[in-house]
Amino acid sequence: MYIIAVYDVHHKRVTKVRKVFKKYLFSVQNSVFEGNITDGKLKRLKNELSKIVDVNYDSICLYKLQSTKYTSKEEIGVVKHFINII
Repeated sequence: MYIIAVYDVHHKRVTKVRKVFKKYLFSVQNSVFEGNITDGKLKRLKNELSKIVDVNYDSICLYKLQSTKYTSKEEIGVVKHFINII
């Protein structure tokens, strides 16, 4: 499946959260990651994040796409990543 992850976490946890996401997905913007991921790796990603985030303060949104067949991506302005996956 394809995941787009967006997060807003306390500045004290940003580096830790970013490091976890970098193990599984590609960084495309500040606080945005995307990429293909297996169910098993997604489970591990969520488990690692659950040990870092404060659910009373932080927010992480995971958008799951079963396929990118009917999606498109348009970027306006500076492209902040090197790999265009969609």
